[in-house]
Amino acid sequence: MKIERDPVLVVDDDPMIRDLCSRALDKYPVLQADNGHEALKLLEQERVGLVLTDVMMPAMNGLELLKIAKEREPTLAVVVMTGYADRETILRALRADADDFITKPINLLQLKTTIDQVLEKKALKEEVVHLKHIDRLKSEFLGLISHKLKTPTTVISLFVQNLARGIGDPSDPDFRHTLDQVLEESNYLGHLIQDLLHFSEIILQEGPPELTTVSLQDLAHSVLNEMKDIAKRQGITLIDELDGLDVTMELDREKIGFALRELLDNAVKFTPDGGTVSLTGKTDGDLVRLVIQDSGPGISRGDLPKVFEKFYQVDPARTGQIRGFGLGLFYARQFALSHGGNVLLSSTPNRGTVATLTLPC
Repeated sequence: MKIERDPVLVVDDDPMIRDLCSRALDKYPVLQADNGHEALKLLEQERVGLVLTDVMMPAMNGLELLKIAKEREPTLAVVVMTGYADRETILRALRADADDFITKPINLLQLKTTIDQVLEKKALKEEVVHLKHIDRLKSEFLGLISHKLKTPTTVISLFVQNLARGIGDPSDPDFRHTLDQVLEESNYLGHLIQDLLHFSEIILQEGPPELTTVSLQDLAHSVLNEMKDIAKRQGITLIDELDGLDVTMELDREKIGFALRELLDNAVKFTPDGGTVSLTGKTDGDLVRLVIQDSGPGISRGDLPKVFEKFYQVDPARTGQIRGFGLGLFYARQFALSHGGNVLLSSTPNRGTVATLTLPC
């Protein structure tokens, strides 16, 4: 099985040096640049695993390139080549966070070994960072679940304890009011458990999309039909504007269906009784756009940049009891990005929100 490797970028003003290094690093894809400015342009355009750069170059030397590249992407591995094996040059490179250095004339065996070792260390560092990130997410998620479950379970528990003690008169209006609250909290608890099971399945789907041929109009109609009962219970009118979206695409039906479902669910969840939510489909050049527009309260300018963060929830009333776990929009965008698309939101307070799911034809 072929192992996919990120390219190595070789930067040197001498084409012979670049060619020799490229040949020696034949197990990696190799990009070349003859100066620091060209290298920075390539780093903006390409995903690169390691930069191998000479120190002495015209216009921008290797240490300047090292500094700028690390500022832009701190995890980028950089190995410096120098014909000056003096202590000061090497120290300057290491202070600028170079991962290693090689002296000229280059020993090709040493070059291969150094590049392999640096990339291996980089992979280990990335794995450690990833594991720490996962641990932090687990802690945050467990804390969120605890917070979400606390209120409904407390309300239900207190009511049951009072019943067990013989406290409460079923004919008392306050008793009926409390019973309605308990039923509401029970329903809320059921939704939380359903969402928890749902997201535990979705998180396991992280990875490349499994593509099949899908009619986007059929998929959108299917998701819209799933939302009809929920919208009806909340007194919200769903408007279908998908006519003319006759597009068949290669996509992951589960993931794009999830993304569309979460966008519709958010629109319904935050739209008040009597409001409307519309789903429009249209092609725009090489893109397909699915646009969800609601007549809800909108999202404040302060909240809008944060809504795609994990666990973040817009909570205008600050109740702490907004249904869900703040994961829907995060995964909706991740799944769209994995297809080369995106999810965009625009909103004006008191004028509703427009969510747009774009996919390349």
